[in-house]
Amino acid sequence: MLPKFLRRKREVKPSMRRKLLFSVGSLAAILVLSGVISIVEYRRMSDYVSELIAANIKSITLSQKLSDITEAYNHQMLAVVVQNDISIMPEFDLAHFNAQADSLKNSFTSQHALPMVDTVSVSFNSFIRTSMQFDEVFLADSVDTGEWFFGTLQPRYNKFRQDMSVLNEMIHSELMRNSADFDAGFYRSIIPGVVSVGVGLVLILLFFFFTMVYYVNPIYKMSAGINNYRLSGRKYGYEFDGDDQLANVNSGLEELIEENLELRRRIKTLREDKS
Repeated sequence: MLPKFLRRKREVKPSMRRKLLFSVGSLAAILVLSGVISIVEYRRMSDYVSELIAANIKSITLSQKLSDITEAYNHQMLAVVVQNDISIMPEFDLAHFNAQADSLKNSFTSQHALPMVDTVSVSFNSFIRTSMQFDEVFLADSVDTGEWFFGTLQPRYNKFRQDMSVLNEMIHSELMRNSADFDAGFYRSIIPGVVSVGVGLVLILLFFFFTMVYYVNPIYKMSAGINNYRLSGRKYGYEFDGDDQLANVNSGLEELIEENLELRRRIKTLREDKS
């Protein structure tokens, strides 16, 4: 024999309220969970790609700054050649330039651009070492300063600009890829939300179907059985599978109507016996 509390626990049947709460709660849990997943995924992707895009923008800014510094230095040396005045010879802040170049190198998030950074560094060093000879060439009587400037220094400067242009193209390409990844990541992040909405709609349809089949239709049939009994005295004979409160109500109605019919038969019999 089982203890009483175990027997009572086994006799507990799922109620209509519990079934409805469980169904609605399941729908709500799925929608909330998918929404949270979508938000978290979007935030994670957004933060990651935003950092990459910010690094690309920083790289573009630094490369443009280095190009501007070198271009200004080259134009100032050209002014010395044109004006033939060594007193306006500029001083190049190599320490500042190297600091900016190091920042540029550290701003890259991918490794494929680093070899091009090294190429730019080599071409710049070639240009700057050659430019350091400007004073000596300008003061030398045996060397034409203009010929040396356009024949020796400018090819090195042009090589530096070409390499810097290639590097800028790589940075812009990486920026475009990261922007495309951001768009793709956005669509990937909303997929759980779309799926959850689809699943939620399917579950709502299923919930509606089972509610109609197991609750609404039985109530309509119970109501039709009661009307048939009221109008024609027909026996109430609706049966359906179930073990919840609705089934209890149906069995109770059936018993009450059976008792009422039996009572009517007895009253009719008594009346017939008296007559």
